[in-house]
Amino acid sequence: MKEKELTLLGNGNTEYKQTYSPEVLEAFTNKHQDNDYWVHFNCPEFTSLCPITGQPDFATIYIDYIPDAKMVESKSLKLYLFSFRNHGAFHEDCVNLIMKDLIRLMDPKYIEVTGIFTPRGGISIYPYCNYGRPGSKYEIVAENRLFNHQAPMESKYS
Repeated sequence: MKEKELTLLGNGNTEYKQTYSPEVLEAFTNKHQDNDYWVHFNCPEFTSLCPITGQPDFATIYIDYIPDAKMVESKSLKLYLFSFRNHGAFHEDCVNLIMKDLIRLMDPKYIEVTGIFTPRGGISIYPYCNYGRPGSKYEIVAENRLFNHQAPMESKYS
């Protein structure tokens, strides 16, 4: 049975947007809303542009979340991340935009986004952001994970 709310999955006419396009994100109903569980995405081919120099930036983006009623569909996520390819944004802006767009789409219980950007000019930047639903136990989880967050070792994410 196909999910009625999904339009991209199985569509042979995939369009790759050339500009930042949060509207391509699609969600489907979580069939296990009674469980808390972790969903992890590893996105090793993320690219964006430096907003000042226009030079390309490359990263692996890690998205982890605890779903509630909705979940992000992976093909739409791929197309959304591809839409950053010609988008000028600093690394920190990219991970925060991704997180906020996914919050708007799914309203997850908890989400975190990590960017492992390749070095440019001899400096690596690994921005991390997270969110826990306000007034819930996930808000406390988010605060604890943020305050205890350590910069990842590159081998940890290899």
